[in-house]
Amino acid sequence: MSDRDASEHTGPNASRPVVGKLDKNDLPEAARIVRLAFGTFIGAPDPETFWADRDYVYGRQRAAHVASFGATLDGKFVGSNFATNWGSVGFLGPLTVRPDVQGQGIAGALLAKTMEQFETWGTRHVGLFTFSDSAKHIALYQKYGFYARFLTAIMSAKAVRQTAAGWLRFSELSQVQREEALQSCRDVAETIYPGLDLSGEISATHSQGLGDIALVEGARGIAAFAVCHYGPRSEAGADTCFVKFGAVRDGGSAERDYLRLLDACEAMAVAAGMSNLLAGANMARHEAYQHLVAREFRSEILGVTMHRQNDPGYCRPGAYIIDDWR
Repeated sequence: MSDRDASEHTGPNASRPVVGKLDKNDLPEAARIVRLAFGTFIGAPDPETFWADRDYVYGRQRAAHVASFGATLDGKFVGSNFATNWGSVGFLGPLTVRPDVQGQGIAGALLAKTMEQFETWGTRHVGLFTFSDSAKHIALYQKYGFYARFLTAIMSAKAVRQTAAGWLRFSELSQVQREEALQSCRDVAETIYPGLDLSGEISATHSQGLGDIALVEGARGIAAFAVCHYGPRSEAGADTCFVKFGAVRDGGSAERDYLRLLDACEAMAVAAGMSNLLAGANMARHEAYQHLVAREFRSEILGVTMHRQNDPGYCRPGAYIIDDWR
């Protein structure tokens, strides 16, 4: 996600934005600007209260695997951006700028600092999610080497299934078992894309109480896992269990294990008292997408993922992955 600031600052006397680490004292204003920027762009009747039921700022700023940046203009806080580290894979956003100061180079300054962070991490594959119908968004990111590649549907379905076979909750494991599960999840991710590592996302979700992780058991340990958010301090939204990332070990049983993972996520949603299950489906991974359609998931948001250097990454047929780069 991003703001619409696709132009550079104008005029010889225009102030230049200053970008640095996002300070905790700026978190309330950063959260307000996220609501205001996206609410204004989408045309919400009251942008100030848009997405008031979820958080894209506090949880990410507190997470060890996320770098957070804030921008000031003439000494006033005007926007923020986040870089998320999933090992060899990273994504940026939400990038937001206060609507009344857009067009003054703030988004570009935030992007430049964010790209420096990915270089520091040595991130191999970098991407983002943006509005597929916005030429301004796409033009901005093209300046930084991103290509629009695949439609991604943010889809939801009613959660009614109360039980699922052969799965565990990360929160119910002992400390030793959690360390073993983290390694198993790294192993699963490694089969999908070299160096992909969700351990930071798993740890942040658990330590901050943002939700839980569904672990599907298989013949060689964990066969699949899903990082799920729910509750008002999470990224999920009201009455929703949000699958931020889910992956299945590559192999002959991948399709079957994917269906088991969907069962587990739905059972987790019901157990958490959530009526809706939300999942991101990249259409390059058409098998995973079609299974969601078959389960009566319907698109709520249709966006496009943009990939640096036009690298497809793990977005390919046969990859049973759920993810959301918003």
